[in-house]
Amino acid sequence: MSPASLARTVARDRRPPPAAPDSAGRLVNRWTEAEALHGERVRAYVVILKTRGCYWADVKGCSMCGYSRDTLGRSASPAELGRQIEEALDGYRDEPYVKVYTSGSFLDDREVDAESRRAFVRAFAGRARRLLIETLPEFATEEQLAPLTAEFGGELEVALGLESTDPLVLARYVHKSTGPDAYFAAAERLRALGISTKAYLLLKPPYLTEGESVADAVRSIGEAAGRFDCLSVNPVHIQNGTVVEWLYHRGRYRPPWLWSVVEALRRGALRRGTARLVSFPTAGGLPRGPHNCGRCDRDVLAAIEEASLTQEFSMLERLACACREEWAAVQRLESLGVEA
Repeated sequence: MSPASLARTVARDRRPPPAAPDSAGRLVNRWTEAEALHGERVRAYVVILKTRGCYWADVKGCSMCGYSRDTLGRSASPAELGRQIEEALDGYRDEPYVKVYTSGSFLDDREVDAESRRAFVRAFAGRARRLLIETLPEFATEEQLAPLTAEFGGELEVALGLESTDPLVLARYVHKSTGPDAYFAAAERLRALGISTKAYLLLKPPYLTEGESVADAVRSIGEAAGRFDCLSVNPVHIQNGTVVEWLYHRGRYRPPWLWSVVEALRRGALRRGTARLVSFPTAGGLPRGPHNCGRCDRDVLAAIEEASLTQEFSMLERLACACREEWAAVQRLESLGVEA
């Protein structure tokens, strides 16, 4: 099966059936996590709204993304979103950094209507110092954002899933709807509005070797550094109902080594310019997430988080484990065309 036909097959089975009204007023999840804000270590409050999710998931979807399974399967009504906002506020303890996700684009009217967007931002105005939202580039416009900046008053940050600056990687392996130029143009529009920009960069899309994926991430860091205020290296973890999971169950994909995250950060730190460079691996140390041998995973993950929070990457040089040579051997075999 070709990558394109596999992606379309997976997309057909990805979207859940429309949710009943009694379950539509609840968030997907909420939690707090460590973050840094202007050099200060803070707690961030994270909220995932339950909406219809990303429209691109219905068309083809990205090869590693299974977030559409956490959606309503239909658009949320303003009343349903209002109840979710109330639930979000119920768990909020004045954390200075708030992040809101929708398993898609917060700025897409099909996911969150304009008044509900303003209501959500208004709920945290005067309490949070920074509010992060996530969107596809086509929705990052002055029309969508100006009402939010006026409503919030604090720092607005918009995250874009750039994933790679290589058009071939985006089109053939990640299955993005647009190329890197659309993300670069969106970043320019955001900066012109005085909005902070963040780019997600994917580590180890399917069909790339371990070494190729590190090289792609490092190159992407260098090429995106002058356009974004923060660059987040996101190693792939195996989500349900994705192309990556299909390959994983057939022994054709291994999540990235944590050593690859370390290498991408270590080398990327030399090319990041003034941008913050971070990585907070999801499912780190688990079989379906980025992992090493199991013995060193906890220490390596702790060092990755500390380097991300402090922007001091020299500590990564001191990490050691016998499995690091195995990781290096895997890359040598891959470069020879031998399956590791």
